[in-house]
Amino acid sequence: MGKLTVRALRAVLVVVLAGTVFVQALMVWALATDPEDGSLPLTPLRVITILGMASVQVALVCVWRLVAMVRRGTVFSHAAFRYVDGVTGAIVAAALLWFAVTVINAPGQRDDPGVTVIMGGVGVAILGVALIVLVLRMLLAQAVARDVEATQMQAELDEVI
Repeated sequence: MGKLTVRALRAVLVVVLAGTVFVQALMVWALATDPEDGSLPLTPLRVITILGMASVQVALVCVWRLVAMVRRGTVFSHAAFRYVDGVTGAIVAAALLWFAVTVINAPGQRDDPGVTVIMGGVGVAILGVALIVLVLRMLLAQAVARDVEATQMQAELDEVI
């Protein structure tokens, strides 16, 4: 992975992290100062937003750590699984939070249930991303196993020579 690519990715991660912290701060401020007017259940939506931003932050930190491992050449190790699992968990948490938003929003969509169906579809799509990351984890597991095997074979070859 090139230095420019790593710097660009890290810049994006920093901007997104700053954005999530800003949104969380706004939601905490709104929870403390802005009362509900009764048209929507704002408090649960604000709490879900805060938790959703936390799940994004977990994924960002895990990706940052994985990029660092790639730069050091240590990504094909068992330590990488912790970060890949963190990304998967964060995505699943985001999907569950999205389903919670869908449930909260559903009573207001009785006249147009298509919105609720679409929102449910988005939640399923988010879970699909988690499954893609899970498949990538399996590929990483195969690569780690091959790397361990290659290291053992190299050690045996070094003994012979």
